[in-house]
Parts: sequence; C-alpha cells; structure tokens
Amino acid sequence: MRKAFIVTMLFVSNTVYAGPELTAAVENVRDVCGNIGAELTDMKKMAGITTAVTGVGTVAGGVGLGAGIAKAKTDKELSQTEQIIAELKAAGATQVTSLEMFYETFADALSETSTLNGQAYAAQLRAKKDKLMQKSKNLGNLRTGTLAVATATNIAGAIMSGTNRVKGDLKQQIDGCLAAVKTLSNIRMQARMDGSATDTELARAERIISACDAWSTIDITPINNRSTGATVSSGIGAGLGLVGTITSASANSDSVRNGDDAQREKNLNTAANVLAGGTTVASATATIFNATQINVIKRAATIADECEGALR
Repeated sequence: MRKAFIVTMLFVSNTVYAGPELTAAVENVRDVCGNIGAELTDMKKMAGITTAVTGVGTVAGGVGLGAGIAKAKTDKELSQTEQIIAELKAAGATQVTSLEMFYETFADALSETSTLNGQAYAAQLRAKKDKLMQKSKNLGNLRTGTLAVATATNIAGAIMSGTNRVKGDLKQQIDGCLAAVKTLSNIRMQARMDGSATDTELARAERIISACDAWSTIDITPINNRSTGATVSSGIGAGLGLVGTITSASANSDSVRNGDDAQREKNLNTAANVLAGGTTVASATATIFNATQINVIKRAATIADECEGALR
C-alpha cells in the first residue's frame, strides 16, 4: 500500500512539473527562433538588387567589348581605304587608263568603278573614308560609355556585396535556436513518457521541433564566402573598367586618331578591348556569386518562415 502511494505521488509530481516545463520550452524556442527571418529577408532583397546591378555591368561590358571588336573591323577597313587613297594620290591618276596597274591590285574596285574616271573614284573613296571614320568614332564612344557604366555598376556591386553578409549574432541566433529546439525535444519526450501533456500539446511541440530543427540541415557559411567572392570580382571589374574607360577615351580622342603614330592608336584600341573583356568576365563572375548567394539565403529564409509559422 505504501509502495503504491509513493508511485502515485511521483506520477502526480511529474504531471505538475512537466506540463509547465513543456510550455516554457516552447516559449523559449519562440523567443530564440522567432526573429531570425527578419534579417534574412533584408539580405535576400539586397542580394537580388546586387545581382541585378552586376548583371547590368556584365551586359554593359559585353556591349563595350562588342563595340570594340566592331571598331577594330571598321578601323581595318578604314586603313585599307586610306591606303588606296594614298596610292592614288601618289600615282597622280585622273583617268581610268592611268589606273590600270592600280586596278590589277584592287580587282574588286575595278569591277565596281570601271565606268568612272579617276577623280570620281577618288571622291567615292573619300566619302567612304569619311563614313568609316564617323562609324569608328561612334563605336569608340559607345565602348567608352559602356565601360564607364560597367565601372559604376561594379563599384556599386562591390559595396553592396561587401555589406550583405551574415553577422556574428545571426550565427549565434541559429545556434541558440538549435539548442532551444534540442531542449524542447528532450522535454517533449519526457512529457510523452510520463503522460504530463495532452496529445494536442505534444503534436504542437513536434511540429515546432520538425520545422525549427531544419536549421541543422543548412550551412550559412557560403553566404559570406560568396559575398567575399562577389566583392572581389566586382572590385576587379571596377578596376579593369576604369582603366578601360580611360584607355578607350584616349584611343578615340582626336589627338590620337589624327596623330602620326598609327601603331599607338592601334595598341590603345587593343588594350581597351582586352580591358572590356576582362571587365565583362569579372562582372559575370560577381553576378554568379551573387546569384548563388541568393539560393542559400532563400533556403535559410524558407526555414525561418516555416519555423516561425510553426511557433504561431
């Protein structure tokens, strides 16, 4: 009889103790896990904006590179035209008959201008030269402008990527959340064994444990790693873009275009194109880092939403 009384008293004691303890454990999880989603939401928005910005830089760099390549092709055609004009002037040709040996070298020109006299042909060449010069100038300006845009967007991307990082307190919050969930799991198990909680309370606790323990399945370290990668790539893109902008502007300036050193102009244009390509690659790399960072942040934000939803 005495033994039965002791067992009964122990059961009652556990019932009184475990119920409030389970409630307190749930409240503790709510306090620790309930505010993680707010920071992640802001990070997700910032990562999306940064991805868009560096994406613009990638497009701008690509347009600049395309303009540079088109300019190189135009400049080559312009150089050939200028060479023809120079040789015509040297020959002093005014009539078709005096251009016969010249036409042997330029068979295409012969087929197109066989009915023209030398002066008309020279005028046609000069008009072509003027058109090519204007086209080259326009393409150079386009390359310079788009490189300037790529530079600006990469600078902005570097700043935003550098600040869009997991703070130390967020990592601590997640670790604290997992610790609180583990405590809740232990208390729920005890409450279930001694029958000190209702099925509804046990089921609610289980939903919270299942949703919030998902934090153990994600590593948020890549968020900062990709932030660093995007920052470095954007910084490189900004540096290359700035040098490319200056080089392109110099190559397309009247003093260089109209100067006597044709090789210097060619070298500057080549360098500008190479820098445009480098800027494009760096911008694209930063965009990839930002896009993959978003994936991790979205996964973390989903866990936060589900955990907080179970706690309501």
